[in-house]
Amino acid sequence: MSVKRKERVRTVSGNNGAAPVVAFIGTTPNIGTTSAAFATAYRLAELGGIEVGYLCLNLKSAKLHRFLGEDEPDVTLDRLQPELRSASLTPDMLRSADCTVRGRANLHVLFGNLNREGAEFVGAEEIDHLLDVAEKTYGFVVLDVGAYWDNAATICSIRRADSRVLVTTPALSHFQEDGRRWVGSVSPLFQVQPNQYDCIIVHYPWRKGGYRMNDICKELGTAPMGEFKMNDSMFASLDKGGYDEWLREDPAGRTAMRKPAARLLVRHGVQGSFSSMVRQPWYRRLNVHRNGVGSS
Repeated sequence: MSVKRKERVRTVSGNNGAAPVVAFIGTTPNIGTTSAAFATAYRLAELGGIEVGYLCLNLKSAKLHRFLGEDEPDVTLDRLQPELRSASLTPDMLRSADCTVRGRANLHVLFGNLNREGAEFVGAEEIDHLLDVAEKTYGFVVLDVGAYWDNAATICSIRRADSRVLVTTPALSHFQEDGRRWVGSVSPLFQVQPNQYDCIIVHYPWRKGGYRMNDICKELGTAPMGEFKMNDSMFASLDKGGYDEWLREDPAGRTAMRKPAARLLVRHGVQGSFSSMVRQPWYRRLNVHRNGVGSS
């Protein structure tokens, strides 16, 4: 699918007062991108004390509704097609279509496309309209998009985002072959260079070793952001539809994606209710990194 119209490409400082937007994309499908993106959204809501909107824009492989125990959500992205096509969606309509996460009242989820066959009919104008409305509805917007650059949702989201997070694994085939193909070759065609991405490395409990963060980022040309360490209890929570409970109650889940989320809050000037965090050494290092006088 080709997107002929020119969408906006924004930098971190170019959002004109709208809510910050961060887009998550994997180098390869089914490696944990959705899990990492939702964990980040959960931490943004928890640490920032702001209204966070999570939009599942993975048009062909939406899974988050099952991870959260919503096998048949009342409203999904494809059911908003009439409003998106007519550019009549409003913040109130979007809020009525989202789902509030259990135990985290300021985290709102728009579940993804359940009609795979209709993915190719979602146009750039519709995605841009959705993002325009989301920026007015929430205090921070998290986008979860598909790994393949063959749809308007992926292309528009990456171009529109203020921050772009590339998710991969230590497996050479994931970060070298797939990373080079999409981020190294295709992304620049849409005026987004590899150095405009941050990188999250996903670690599985059954795989040890592999390439290190610095080696992977050097290969991809991206900046290191953090790691997402999965464990057996996390996979069990996905199977039973309790991923939000794992993030809230499990010892490992309570710290998952905390530092990357804090970095995003610092980058976009959102301090919210996490004032106690500023006393932590790692938080001070983030501020040093943000001010350009050191690295975290």
